[in-house]
Amino acid sequence: MIIEPLKIRDSFRIDTAVHSDTRGSFAEWFRADKFREATGRDLDLRQGNISVSKRGVVRGIHFADVPPGQAKYVTCPSGAILDFIVDIRVGSPTFGQWDAVEVNSSLRNAVFLAEGLGHAFVSLQDDTVVSYLVTDTFKPDREHGINPLDADLQLDFGLSLEDLHFSDKDREAPTLTEALGLGLLPTWQG
Repeated sequence: MIIEPLKIRDSFRIDTAVHSDTRGSFAEWFRADKFREATGRDLDLRQGNISVSKRGVVRGIHFADVPPGQAKYVTCPSGAILDFIVDIRVGSPTFGQWDAVEVNSSLRNAVFLAEGLGHAFVSLQDDTVVSYLVTDTFKPDREHGINPLDADLQLDFGLSLEDLHFSDKDREAPTLTEALGLGLLPTWQG
C-alpha cells in the first residue's frame, strides 16, 4: 500500500497491491497502521455509505459543517469514477483549487479527504459502485453543497455536458463565491 499526498493539503491517494491468481484477486484497501504512518492521524469511523451510479452521474460537491466535519475514505469496488477533492477552506493556500484521481475497481485504489474539504465524483461507467467510510454520521442540517458546474472552479469531468447527470440539489447549490458570502464555508486550520 502506497499513500501519497495530493496537491490539496489533507488529501491523499491510496494505491494498493492487487494480488491475482486463478481464483481472482485480493487487495488490502485500508490498513490503519499504514494510514496513520502516512497521514499522522487515525480514522474514527462512524458511518459507511454505498452509492450506485450510471455513467455520467455527478455527485457533489458536498461538505459538512466543521466542527466536527466529515472526513471521507472513498473507494470504488465496481466500475470507475473520477474523484474530486475541492479546497473550500477559507484562508487555505489552495482555496478554490481542486485535484482529481481516477478511482476504479481494477486498481482497487482509494482517496482520503479530511474534514472541511469538498468532495465530488463523476461515474465513468454504468453501475459504478462507490463506498465511502466517513468520520461522522449524516446530519442533514449540517450538510452543504457547492454547484459542481461553478464556472470559477472549472471541474473537468472528462465527459461532455450533455452526458452529465446532476441532482436538482447539486445543480441548485450555490457557487463557491456565493457559499463564501453566505458564511457556509469552513475555515482552514493550518
